Amino acid sequence: MINRDEVLTRLRNVSERVTSDGKAVASLDQTVHEIFPVAITATEGKVLRDWIVKEKVATTIEIGLAYGISALFICEGLLLNGHNDARHVAVDPHQSGFKNCGLQLLEEAGVTDLIEFHAVESQILLPRLLSEERRFELAFIDGSHLFERVFLDLIYLGRLVNPGGIIFVDDYQLPAIARSVSFCLSNLGWTLEELSPADEHHQWAVLRTAREPAPRTFRDFVDF
Repeated sequence: MINRDEVLTRLRNVSERVTSDGKAVASLDQTVHEIFPVAITATEGKVLRDWIVKEKVATTIEIGLAYGISALFICEGLLLNGHNDARHVAVDPHQSGFKNCGLQLLEEAGVTDLIEFHAVESQILLPRLLSEERRFELAFIDGSHLFERVFLDLIYLGRLVNPGGIIFVDDYQLPAIARSVSFCLSNLGWTLEELSPADEHHQWAVLRTAREPAPRTFRDFVDF
C-alpha cells in the first residue's frame, strides 16, 4: 500500500523542478533536453489535473508520453482522488527518441505502480484495448498531429472512454486537430466543455463524449 501523501510530495517536487528548469537530463546518456515547447505547460497540466479531480476518475489513458509532464499531472489527479484501483495507460512508440525521459521522470516521481506503458502506435493499440473490453474515464491526446491519426485516436477513444466521459485534446490550434474534433462535435453528439485561449504552441480543448449516442444511418452526416 502506497503512502499517498509521501508520493504526492515526491511527485510534486519532480514536476515543479522540471517545469521550472525547463530541462530534463537523460540518465541513459546524460544528454540535456529542453522540454518546452514539446511538453505541455504547467498551466495546462494543472487544468488537466483539475479535470481528473472534478470527474473523480480512476482510469485514464494518454496518447503521447514524450517528456512525461502530462503524465505527472495526471498521476497527481489520480492520487488526489484516492482510488485504490487507479491506473494510467501511457502510449508512446517514440519514447526512445526522448531517451526515455518520460519514463525516467515517472520513476523519479514514484508513480510507476500507477503506470501501464505501451511502446506502440496508438492506431495499433487502441483497437486491441477495445477488443479486450478495456474502459477509461478520461483520455488525453497529444500524440501524432497528422489529421488521420488524430481522427483515429478520437474515434477509438470515443468507444474506450465511458459514455459522458472526458477527452482532453492538446494542440487544438493546429488545423488538423481542430478539424478532427469538429467531426466529433458535429456528428457524434460530443460537447465542448472548455476551450483555452488561443496559443501558438498549446491550446487545449476539453470534450465530453455523448452520454447516449444517437442512432445514425449512412445519410446522417454533418459537414465539419
